[in-house]
Amino acid sequence: MTTIGGVITIDSPYTGHVAPGSNPQQREVPGARIVKMSVGGMDNNVYLVQCTATGATLLIDAANEAERILELLAQEASGLALIVTTHQHRDHWVALPDVVSATGIPTAAHLLDADPLPVKPDRLLADGDTVQVGELELTAIHLSGHTPGSVALAFTDGAGRTHLFTGDSLFPGGVGRTLSPEQFTSLLDDVETKLFDRYPDDTAVYPGHGDDTTLGTERPQLPEWRRRGW
Repeated sequence: MTTIGGVITIDSPYTGHVAPGSNPQQREVPGARIVKMSVGGMDNNVYLVQCTATGATLLIDAANEAERILELLAQEASGLALIVTTHQHRDHWVALPDVVSATGIPTAAHLLDADPLPVKPDRLLADGDTVQVGELELTAIHLSGHTPGSVALAFTDGAGRTHLFTGDSLFPGGVGRTLSPEQFTSLLDDVETKLFDRYPDDTAVYPGHGDDTTLGTERPQLPEWRRRGW
């Protein structure tokens, strides 16, 4: 692991609101610690998911500002085990080559989004695959529409609450951007059946940009999303 030498202040309590240049925030839940940091001009969220029993850590989206991500990893994630890229859009992997070069950590992404990535994934994820990080088990959920191979990751903490990392497929107020009615229908269908129909209202949602939400907050809006078409 390369150490850059900076010291990063991690803010607590956790609000879920971070912005480019602001301090990362951490949330401690039974069995895990979640660190959220915003990077780059598009306010991309980078997440660390750490097993508190073992220190093993997952990095979700090496999006931008490689030096800052490496400082965070050196300080908070000596047990980095895997980097997952949620989808193929460039703003979610700008820092990936530098982070992989500095750490040598394996990477993963869905088969349908693997080719555009600048680093060939060591592992190809499919719907329902599990990602083991220490004692944490995260489930990969394929959500097609924003891109062909977008994935979300879900784990349930020791108190029974689910935490869902949705990339650009689900945000507060709607699903991710699509370029055709067919893509929109595909994405909303997947989000409804694979997320809202599967997980309870208290499920925490951590999107690829912006603030967090919960499935319960968003659920009443589903009919309106379908009616408006975005």
